[in-house]
Amino acid sequence: MTKEFYSNGKLLLSGEYVVLEGAVAFALPTKFGQSLSIVETETDCIHWVSYDVDGQVWMEEEVDLTDIAGDHTIINKSTYYTTLVQVLRAAHRQNPTVLIRGFEVTSKLTFPRLWGLGTSSTWINNIAQWLAINPYQLLNESFGGSGYDIACAQYPQGLFYTLTKSINPSIELVSFQPSFISSIYFVYLNQKKSSKEAIANFKANHNLLDESIGRISEISKELAVSKSLAKFTALVEEHEQIMSNVLGIQPIKKLLFEDFEGTIKSLGGWGGDFVMVLCETNPKEYFQSKGYETILSFEEMIL
Repeated sequence: MTKEFYSNGKLLLSGEYVVLEGAVAFALPTKFGQSLSIVETETDCIHWVSYDVDGQVWMEEEVDLTDIAGDHTIINKSTYYTTLVQVLRAAHRQNPTVLIRGFEVTSKLTFPRLWGLGTSSTWINNIAQWLAINPYQLLNESFGGSGYDIACAQYPQGLFYTLTKSINPSIELVSFQPSFISSIYFVYLNQKKSSKEAIANFKANHNLLDESIGRISEISKELAVSKSLAKFTALVEEHEQIMSNVLGIQPIKKLLFEDFEGTIKSLGGWGGDFVMVLCETNPKEYFQSKGYETILSFEEMIL
C-alpha cells in the first residue's frame, strides 16, 4: 500500500528576519509544493529519490536503517546523505516505531528547486506527517528557522505567525483576497539565498531591533486587511525602509530597479529568491528587459 502526503510552498510577505525575535509575520501558502510517496519494502534500508519539477532526480540515496537508529558520525557519504540521516534521526527520536523497516520513498516538487518556495520546509512537513510527529520540533532539531514555512505547508490560506516560548508557535488564519489582487506580482531574481546564511547575518548585524519589532507586527496585521492598493503599497514601503535600517542593506528596488514605476519588496532572505511587485500595469515587459523571465501573478502563485 502506498501512502501519499503533500505540503504547500510558502512566501513571507512581512516579518522576514524579525519573526525570529518575536515579531508577527504575515505569510501565504503557494499553489506550488512537494509530495511524498511511501511504500514499505522487505529491505533493511530506505531508498529515497527526490525529483525536481522537470522530472530530473536531484537526490537519490540509500540509507541503512542502522545509520538512522545510531548516533555515530556519518563519514565518506554525500552531503545529501548526511542531511537525510540527520533529519530521519530527529524524526526517529520522536517516533521510534516507523523507521525500523525498509521503505521506498519518492518526493516530487511542483516548482523548480531553486525558487526558494520551501524545498526543505515541505520536505520536513511531509516527513512529520508520515511519522505523525511534531514538525516544528523536527525543524528545530534539523534545519532550524522560525517555522512559518511549516505553518504554510499545513494551511490552505494566509496566516499570522508568531514564535512563542513553547515549541509550537501562535498561528492565526486570515483570508487575504484583496480587491487589488491584479496589481500584485512575484518576480524571481535567480539569486538563491541560503536561509541559514541569511539568518546568521541578521543575528550578527541587526540594529534598532526593539523599536522595529512592534511596528513590523502592526504592519503585518494592517497588510492583511488593507482595502486599497495605495494603503498596501505605503505599508510595504515602510516595511522595506524599516528592514533596510535594521539590516544595514539597501532595499532591492534601490539596488536593482530604481527606474521602476511601482513598489518592490524583498521576500525572505534579502537579495534572492522572489520579490513582490506592486503596480497597476503588468510589469512583465519591464522585468524581461532586465533579464528576469519568471514573473507570476498573484493568482498564479498564491493558493
